[in-house]
Amino acid sequence: MGDFKGRHFRGEVILWAVRWYCHYGISYRDLETMLAERGVSVDHSTIYRWVQRYAPEMEKRLRWYWKRPGFSSSWRVDETYIKVKGKWTYLYRAVGKGGDRIDFFLSPTRSAKAAKRFLSKALNGLRRWEKPETINTDKAPTYGRAINEFTKNGKLPDTVKHRQVKYLNSVIEADHGKLKQLIKPVRGFKSLKTAYATIKGFEVMRALKKGQAELFQFQKGIMGEVRLIERQFSF
Repeated sequence: MGDFKGRHFRGEVILWAVRWYCHYGISYRDLETMLAERGVSVDHSTIYRWVQRYAPEMEKRLRWYWKRPGFSSSWRVDETYIKVKGKWTYLYRAVGKGGDRIDFFLSPTRSAKAAKRFLSKALNGLRRWEKPETINTDKAPTYGRAINEFTKNGKLPDTVKHRQVKYLNSVIEADHGKLKQLIKPVRGFKSLKTAYATIKGFEVMRALKKGQAELFQFQKGIMGEVRLIERQFSF
């Protein structure tokens, strides 16, 4: 099969490992042991390479499924921190007011440029009626500059409201915590590239867990998620 050509394991086994790693917040060594208990002998470094290769591909192929049903007219935008090469790096994230995942962006700096790149990524491909009517952020001036520029150039409706109400962002702050539970076993990323690839897997599995793609699943729950992912790789 094209996606797994040259691999020593079947595609089903590789996706199995990638899903488990991105869903349950375990270390590569723990996953190596779990797979061994099921008769799959594979080194943790190989599982790492699988995640780097297939987690971004999984997110890419499933993006349409979770993003379309999960669009929200009210966005909660905030950034948190993760360690990359021993240094704190900014992880920009947006969720809907109900907690549905919208998008994320990783940046070494906290600046107006980074805020604009993040919002541009989150808005990319959305129809006008899918774009937010309200964006709630903290009081960092970088967001205001980005939102003002986007209303002027038409990327955002000129009617969009920018709010800076702290308690409204409790939804995304709680979601940061749940994402960091998955990140914790990683014990720091070696580069922005590896961090980005891994977090894509975490984020898409979080979106599926929240039920953002249920409309396209043949059944509810974890087996519906499994089959939806496998269908994207023609299983």
